[in-house]
Amino acid sequence: MTTFYIKNMVCNRCIMVVRQQLEGLGLHPEQVVLGEVSLKEDDLAPAQWDAVDRALSAVGFERIDDRKSRLIEAIKNEVIKRIHDPGGLDRKSNWSTLLSEALHYEYNYLSGLFSSVEGITLEQYIIRQKIERVKELLFYDERNLSEIAHLLGYSSVAHLSAQFKKVTGFTPSELKKSRLGEGTRKPVDRIS
Repeated sequence: MTTFYIKNMVCNRCIMVVRQQLEGLGLHPEQVVLGEVSLKEDDLAPAQWDAVDRALSAVGFERIDDRKSRLIEAIKNEVIKRIHDPGGLDRKSNWSTLLSEALHYEYNYLSGLFSSVEGITLEQYIIRQKIERVKELLFYDERNLSEIAHLLGYSSVAHLSAQFKKVTGFTPSELKKSRLGEGTRKPVDRIS
């Protein structure tokens, strides 16, 4: 079995696309999850790795092999997974505990590594991901602001609104009313 890691996998559609690309190359994916693939094949020839890299690149993904890069991707995937979890975030949990437990590293190490590689703090990344999720929920009018604040673990609507305005320049209500929301959403894998 061969296991490798992929950058930019952030959703179930990504899993489906990666699986299709690999099967299209005649490979046999045993498991495809966010950021990680296990093939039934024991090892691939250099030409096969090149074909995998080209196929992944054609659909917006990139194979990663550096341990630190894999850890950064694991951090991003964990943040995205938690923010987009239909059950929401628990206000009593904090990100340092969630990430440390999920990834089995001290939070200070994860945070320092993330900042050094990505150029923004891990906290800023989490906030930006949450703001994009707020935009999505507002855009599709799925929940009111109070429900969104609760879902994303904010202590209050005021806290969510203040953070939203700091990042976007608009309050959530202004953004929704102006319909600027249509052009301001970003794909979750492009947030940095």
